[in-house]
Amino acid sequence: MLAIRNNLMAVSTARLLSRTYDALALSVQRLSSGLRINGAKDDAAGLAVRELIRADVAMLKQGSRNALDGISMFQTMEAAMGVMDETLVRMKELAEQAATGTYSSAQRAVMDAEFAEMADEIERVAGATKFNDINMLNEAPAPDGSNNVKIHVATVTTIDGSKVDMTKKGLGIDTGDGGWQVDTTSDSAYSASSTTASWITVMQGSGAGAGASVTLVLRFTDTDSTAADEDTINVYFAAVSTGATSYSLAQVVSAINAQSMNLGWDSSGNDLRYSAAETYYDSTTSRYQLRLTSRGTDAETYCMIWSGFETAAGATIGYVSGGFLVSDADGLSVTSTTYMANSGVTQAGLNIKTVEAALTALDAITTAINVKDTNRAAFGYKMSRLEATITILDIQAENLLAAESRISDVDVATEMAKLTSTQVLSQAGVAMLAQANSMPQMALQLLR
Repeated sequence: MLAIRNNLMAVSTARLLSRTYDALALSVQRLSSGLRINGAKDDAAGLAVRELIRADVAMLKQGSRNALDGISMFQTMEAAMGVMDETLVRMKELAEQAATGTYSSAQRAVMDAEFAEMADEIERVAGATKFNDINMLNEAPAPDGSNNVKIHVATVTTIDGSKVDMTKKGLGIDTGDGGWQVDTTSDSAYSASSTTASWITVMQGSGAGAGASVTLVLRFTDTDSTAADEDTINVYFAAVSTGATSYSLAQVVSAINAQSMNLGWDSSGNDLRYSAAETYYDSTTSRYQLRLTSRGTDAETYCMIWSGFETAAGATIGYVSGGFLVSDADGLSVTSTTYMANSGVTQAGLNIKTVEAALTALDAITTAINVKDTNRAAFGYKMSRLEATITILDIQAENLLAAESRISDVDVATEMAKLTSTQVLSQAGVAMLAQANSMPQMALQLLR
C-alpha cells in the first residue's frame, strides 16, 4: 500500500539496520577486546565459569610463588647448616689433636679456647640465620607441630617445615669445665609430650602420720671445700591426703627454680642463686624431659630422692608416679612401678683440656654432626618436594588457562567472518533505507 503517513518499509528497514549495527558493534567489541564474553549478557553461565577459573589460576600462581619462597627459606637455613658443618669439622679436628698425649696442658688450653669459640659461632649462626624474620635453627620442633612453618601451596594440605635446634644445647656441644647434668628418662611411661600436661602425680598416704606434702630433695655435692659449693635444694609438693595431685613439667621446673633462686648468699658474699631446672625436648622420642644442672663446674656427685612418705604403724604409704625416675628414700620398700630410680647422668660442658675430656668431646661432636646431617637432609627433602609442587601447580595453572581461553576468548577467524557479513548487511541496509525513505515521494506524483 502506497501511503505517506506511515512509511512501513523505512521502519522495517531501520529496525533490521539497527540489529545489524548491534551485531557489528558486538563483533568490533569482541575483536578489540579479544574476549567472546565481555559482559553477563554475552554468556551468563560462561561468565560465571570463567571468573571461577580465573580465581583458581590466580591461587595456583600464588601457591607456586609461595613454594618458591619456601625453597628460598630452606636454602637459607641449609646454607647456614653448611657453615656449621665446617665448624663442627674443625671442632672434631681440635678434639682429635688434644686427645693425643704429646701436648702440654698449656697447649691444650689454647686448643680449648678455639674449641669453645667454634661452639659459640655455631650458637650465633643458629640464632642469627633468618628468612623474613623467621628462624628455623634455634628451636626444637613441638610434638604437635604447632611451631612448624606451614607453606600453603594452593591446597588445603600444607607442606610443613619443622624447626630444628642447632644451638649448642640442641647439638649437645655446650662447652665448659664440667659439672653435673641430670636428664630424666625418655621412657614414654615417664615423659609427657607437652610441658603443660600432667607429668607427676603425688599420692599421700592415709592414716596416722600421713603428711600434707612430700619433698623432692636435689643434692649436688662438691668436696673441694671452696667457696660457693653446691647446696641441697628442697622442693615441696602438696598432696591431698588419700587423694592424687598432679603437676605438669612446667610446674615442676618452676617449683625447683623457685627454691634454687632462693639460696641467697654465703658468708663470703658469694651469690648462690641459680636456675637448676629447665625443660628439654628429646627429638628422638618427641617428648619433653626435665634437665637439672649443678651450680658449679666442680660438682662431683648428685642425689635425687623423695622424702616425706613416713607414716605410723598401720598407715598407708604414699607414692609418686610419672615424671622422672628418682631413688628410694627413708628405707621404704620399693615396688617396680610405685617408686622410681634415677636416670641418666652426664657431666655437663665439653672441653678438651685433658685427654679424657677430648675423647668425650670426640664422641659428642660425632653425635652433633649426625644430628646436623639428619636435619640438613630434612631441609633438602622439603626443597625437592617444593620443586615438584611448583611443577604441578604450573601445569594446573596452564591447563586452567587453556580452559578459560576456550570459554572466554574470541575466535578471531569466526568473528571476522561475522564482521564482514554484518558490514555488508549494514551497507545494504543503509542503501535500502535510503530507497525506503524515497517511496513517499511516489505518492506526491498522484497528488499533483
